Amino acid sequence: KPILSVALKGLSYSNVYYELMQSKAYNIKMLDGALIQIMYRFLGNEVVAHRLAFFPSPDLEEFQNAPDIYELDEIYAEVVNKGVVVFPFRFDFDARDEVVKDVDHPMSHLTLGQYSNCRIPVTSPLTPNEFVGFILRNFYHTAHRKYHDGMRRSKLKFADTITDNEKQIIHLIVG
Repeated sequence: KPILSVALKGLSYSNVYYELMQSKAYNIKMLDGALIQIMYRFLGNEVVAHRLAFFPSPDLEEFQNAPDIYELDEIYAEVVNKGVVVFPFRFDFDARDEVVKDVDHPMSHLTLGQYSNCRIPVTSPLTPNEFVGFILRNFYHTAHRKYHDGMRRSKLKFADTITDNEKQIIHLIVG
């Protein structure tokens, strides 16, 4: 639990990233240094919470802007485009009644950057396949290679958790 709270302590993004990396508080480290967290909490057979986070490396250029560098020499790649702004995002799901507040704190939501009150409603929790596919499709897609094409589409899907009020504002549809 202390590892998860590091992202909420008002630290710079760079410090958060290196704390997560040094603590090995991630499930996957991508070739460009990006960290992926995939955490689910179950009660019996039911998913009651998840945290699915993407932390791009603050020091390496994003893969999509110079894929040839990473494909040829990913270990020694250097930042070549200072205009790239890296920011983390996460998909959270928490079904606890004391946490959920219609529109203000949707049961399933997307948080961009480290904004504590950024909660964009999402229609349902995400499966690991949906989350990894989202990352590959949006951050590792190049003109010559679509890494997500090799992923099998899963028929597994969580039930919708979005409220009618949340559907009336900008939201993301999982599906």
